Amino acid sequence: MEKTDPGDPRTMSGAIWREFLARLADLESLVAGEGVPATPQDRAEGFRYLLRFLGSGIHVALPGGDPDYPAFARMVENGMSWGLDNPDCNYSWARVRGDAVYRVAGHRGSACHLEFQVNTGHFGDGNVGRWRTVSSLNARELHGAPDGTFELIIGGPPRDGNWMALDPEASFLLLRQYLNDWECERPAEIAIERVGAEYPQPVVTTAEVAARFDELGTWLSAGARSWESMSRLILSMPPNAVTMMEPLTGHAGLRGQSYGMGHFAVEPGWALVVEFEVPRCLMWSVQLSGWFWESMEFAGRQTSLNGSQAVVDRDGRFRGVIAHEDPGVHNWIDCEGHREGTIGIRYLFPEQVNQPTFAHVPVVDLGRVLPADTRRVSREERRTGIERRRRAVQLRYRY
Repeated sequence: MEKTDPGDPRTMSGAIWREFLARLADLESLVAGEGVPATPQDRAEGFRYLLRFLGSGIHVALPGGDPDYPAFARMVENGMSWGLDNPDCNYSWARVRGDAVYRVAGHRGSACHLEFQVNTGHFGDGNVGRWRTVSSLNARELHGAPDGTFELIIGGPPRDGNWMALDPEASFLLLRQYLNDWECERPAEIAIERVGAEYPQPVVTTAEVAARFDELGTWLSAGARSWESMSRLILSMPPNAVTMMEPLTGHAGLRGQSYGMGHFAVEPGWALVVEFEVPRCLMWSVQLSGWFWESMEFAGRQTSLNGSQAVVDRDGRFRGVIAHEDPGVHNWIDCEGHREGTIGIRYLFPEQVNQPTFAHVPVVDLGRVLPADTRRVSREERRTGIERRRRAVQLRYRY
């Protein structure tokens, strides 16, 4: 027999909806506030960003917000971009609670790398410094059957096989899947369930709806403000420099990944050549993002490159050319009309962390700083390559 719902006062009166609309209206200042770029392109991208961020928050709150009946929700993708998301990564989220036990099962897929990670906090609470990784398990540690199927238990006492710990502060499970070859690699097919859950699943209550609205409201206020402050911080740094960090071991970042973030600036008619010796690693990438700290359009434009997509020169060095117009080199990184933004560089499990350098030169002088045998592409080759990128992204997200 279903329990009687006493009726949450805010839900019954409609106050919960009015509170939500007020928080939504407050986000206008992120786009039209003081110090925010005000070109038509920035306005268009800004209000699109608000829709994207709202969409992602809804995915996280529903269906990804119920720890008793969890489901993986896609929290970031090309159409829901935020937080300097990685174009090579599929992100999925599910709520958990520390006193429960969960089973994750399915097919591992063929992504270059994946990691399950139990964290505290919430990506929308704004308390980045307080987030903590409780446990993690990655593709190198995951045991599966020859056909690619696997089962993972999360919580409860330690056991043999695939197992991850929970603790009283554990709040969500994050799955990252890194795809190096966008056209050939495929993401996992998985499901999550709480062990011992009762079925049929109970009907939704007014209190549960209020809790989801509160979570979404925090996402739209504290979360959005925290990402804005981080973007402003990066963009306040001296331009055209990136310092790579040592690989992470926790704090909600991908274990074993070296991150580098910086501020790029390049005018029309000029090019910014980013160069580094490619380290021995599982995967590496370079990407651009704009003022709102969302990745630039990576399906229909070449605003990022990874080790599978880029050409490394004979001396073992990657040279990417950030420019407004296509200079006809394979490693062009399209800045999408932006004169400045954020550049992100990642090395996954590097044997050494090589620091990048930058050269700011007129486009007509690129031949002076690039090797003579730099790979060139025609307009038709570029168009075909971007068409393939766009098709691969659609298949990857299974639209």
